[in-house]
Amino acid sequence: MATWQAFEDAAPQLAQAARELLDARVHKTLATLRADGSPRISGIEAHVLLGELWFGSMPNARKALDLRRDPRFSLHSGSKDPPGWRGDAKVGGRAEEITDPERMREVFEAMGHPQSGPAHLFRCDIAEVATVRLGEPADDLVIQMWREGEAVREMRR
Repeated sequence: MATWQAFEDAAPQLAQAARELLDARVHKTLATLRADGSPRISGIEAHVLLGELWFGSMPNARKALDLRRDPRFSLHSGSKDPPGWRGDAKVGGRAEEITDPERMREVFEAMGHPQSGPAHLFRCDIAEVATVRLGEPADDLVIQMWREGEAVREMRR
């Protein structure tokens, strides 16, 4: 799987579009898998920094425990209601929990959230990224998708 930087190197235009959509809203939606395999969605803040996609969590939050058990995730950028909708970004991959105290301090400070107590920190390995937006003219949806090792594909619906 790829780091954010590797994705950006492989698909710079899509990475820029995805980053703008991810950065447009503080709160995003994270999908994880419960122990029984059913999906769970949770609100989360995610940050692209230091060449990686990161998110943190309060200690023992269900989403963190889900990721410890099964690291697969999907992240959605969140979206604005029409007519102001500019598009959505979606990222899928696997999350790796970082437990090194020095690295945690560095990343939380880079996020602008100095660590003040126990927390979980996850670095994301990226398998796929997609954006969805209106075409021009606005009579279809334009979906651009990247998967590691593949060229960007574009579909219209």
